Amino acid sequence: MSSEKVIAIAGNPNVGKSTVFNSLTNMHQHTGNWPGKTVANAVGYCSTREYSYQLVDIPGTYSLMAHSAEEEVARDFICFGDAQAVVIVCDATCLERNLNLVIQTMEITDRVIVCINLMDEAEKKGIHVRLDVLSSELGVPVVGMIARDKKGLDELLKELDQMMHEIDGEVRAADVESLECKRNQSFQVIYPNVLEEAISILEPAVGETLGRLNSRWLALKLLDYDDTLGEQVKNYFGKDICSIPSVKECLDRARKKLTDAGLDQTYLEEEIVSSVMQTAEKISSKAVVCTKKRPDLKDRKIDQILTGRVLGYPIMAILLMGILWLTIVGANYPSQMLSKLFFQIQNQLTRFFQYMGAPPWLHGMLVLGIYRVLAWVISVMLPPMAIFFPLFTLLEDAGYLPRIAYNLDKPFKKCCACGKQALTMAMGFGCNAVGVTGCRIIDSPRERLIAILTNCFVPCNGRFPTLIAIITMFFIGTQSGGISSLLSAFILTLVILLGIGMTFLVSWALSKTVLKGVPSSFTLELPPYRRPQIGKVIVRSVFDRTLFVLGRAVMAAAPAGLIIWAAANIFIGNQSLLNYCAAMLDPAAKLFGLDGVILIAFILGLPANEIVIPIIIMAYMSQGSIMELGNLSEMKLLFVNHGWTWVTAACTMLFSLMHWPCSTTLLTIKKETGSWRWTAAALVIPTVAGLLLCFGVAQTARIVMGG
Repeated sequence: MSSEKVIAIAGNPNVGKSTVFNSLTNMHQHTGNWPGKTVANAVGYCSTREYSYQLVDIPGTYSLMAHSAEEEVARDFICFGDAQAVVIVCDATCLERNLNLVIQTMEITDRVIVCINLMDEAEKKGIHVRLDVLSSELGVPVVGMIARDKKGLDELLKELDQMMHEIDGEVRAADVESLECKRNQSFQVIYPNVLEEAISILEPAVGETLGRLNSRWLALKLLDYDDTLGEQVKNYFGKDICSIPSVKECLDRARKKLTDAGLDQTYLEEEIVSSVMQTAEKISSKAVVCTKKRPDLKDRKIDQILTGRVLGYPIMAILLMGILWLTIVGANYPSQMLSKLFFQIQNQLTRFFQYMGAPPWLHGMLVLGIYRVLAWVISVMLPPMAIFFPLFTLLEDAGYLPRIAYNLDKPFKKCCACGKQALTMAMGFGCNAVGVTGCRIIDSPRERLIAILTNCFVPCNGRFPTLIAIITMFFIGTQSGGISSLLSAFILTLVILLGIGMTFLVSWALSKTVLKGVPSSFTLELPPYRRPQIGKVIVRSVFDRTLFVLGRAVMAAAPAGLIIWAAANIFIGNQSLLNYCAAMLDPAAKLFGLDGVILIAFILGLPANEIVIPIIIMAYMSQGSIMELGNLSEMKLLFVNHGWTWVTAACTMLFSLMHWPCSTTLLTIKKETGSWRWTAAALVIPTVAGLLLCFGVAQTARIVMGG
């Protein structure tokens, strides 16, 4: 048996590429409905009777022109990843567009297998793909597939085995005829005459120097001024190809020929793209037969409503409120159950420490400090995430998330930012650190930095409990019921819309000052509406999002619990260090409608936003550990007795919405930007905005209320 074969799985976004990958490897990688969602390469393994395969799920991309990070990653892996073959997954419902990537890949390598996925959806829309014609035109194997139902996987593996036989020189006599009929053509895009002449000048010199790569394609990319490829070639082969005398001489001659013909860098790329698209159109016209005039008419009618000027934004707000309402209603009871369970476990731990004769300080640090903070974070954070993430993922799986980006593209453009920021902002609702990481899908460094600096203006899952509790106690009433929960969701939606508004405002301010620039354009596909896979969505969201985010919060909350317990149990005179610091901050905090305890709670809540309310309770009750209150009515009474009014509640909500990111997000920003300066800016910008807003509300309330 041959050694393990490396196979790249490529394709446009939203074609089922990762579904094919998961089906072959039995792995459950997260898939997204937007360009560049899979920025890193996922790896899995599968085997047949004859070969063992290492499958690499490279980023979803529309081309290999290296205009974005995902295009560079995909191109570089195909060129330098030592893959024996490339499997390209295409969408049968829009084959012509998908063929652009197929053609560009085949210019690099002829070891390609084309998978035409979503054949069932194409049939429903009256689209018939003639696989034999497509295979004949391309000169490579073509497999029809319905990846969701795992139809076509066996044929794909069979084609892979046959291709590996050919590569290894082990082609059986019975396979020769079938392989020859599929791979008897040397596929080539025909470019304009002057470009073909330039390629013919440069190609021989390139071929002599770097025989490992396709010399025609490499010559084309050198003529196209692809500097990023030149760097990768230098890193891979250890030499700068353009500095080799023979290549440099031929390159200068070829470029002069193009310049004399009026093909500068801009027009040259247009000619290359145009030639590829014309080739794709020609092949598609032969291989695709449509029996319906407008197979996507139903989707277009839905889009007229969901992306329309009149109803697009209200529907977005209503859906957001619906998700928040379901989260609020659904999370209450599980949170109470988990809280009771964890405090019962705490009682058992306390008995164990007493039985072992442990000193009180050790019990305090481990149980009343670390464990109790962890218990609070998990009981408060887990249920909302377990509801919010699957609901949000269902919208993504159904194809609605790209419509949100489409709707918000125009407002972001007016702010001189990128429309993709709508997607990273949406990711921030679950976790701002995840939203910051998601900013990699934005190609422009300037616009990516704007998105990173403004991502925490939308509340993450850790801030929802604080917002919901304050809304319920001071603006709705602590009684339970459908109407009160609906009003809570409505007010919370308004708070979130305020955060989105601040995102627009700060993005605009940054783009007009320290990050000046013109907004870039980008390609955003509106995928067809699909019935969500509810079971897979739940499993995927629980493991890929809920437990991942919860794990990071727990890692941050554990040391925070120790620090909080120490601050509450180290005394200066008759006051704990916690209350002493709160008293020092109290005069300044009053200016912003807060008090010292609230401000110190936010400071100590830097590792995890979920522990802000517990710290406030602990400080007010003058206890050395976080206490459990029976219900929100008791909590409201405690807060009112310590001077809270509706102004305090409003300012606390505003500061919770807009203040420094948590420590996990700040570390992620440092990793993504590589700069402590921009990390500090990400801390200062929302904090200053929140303090200014709180100051305005507090002072206005004092003037209106006469004091």
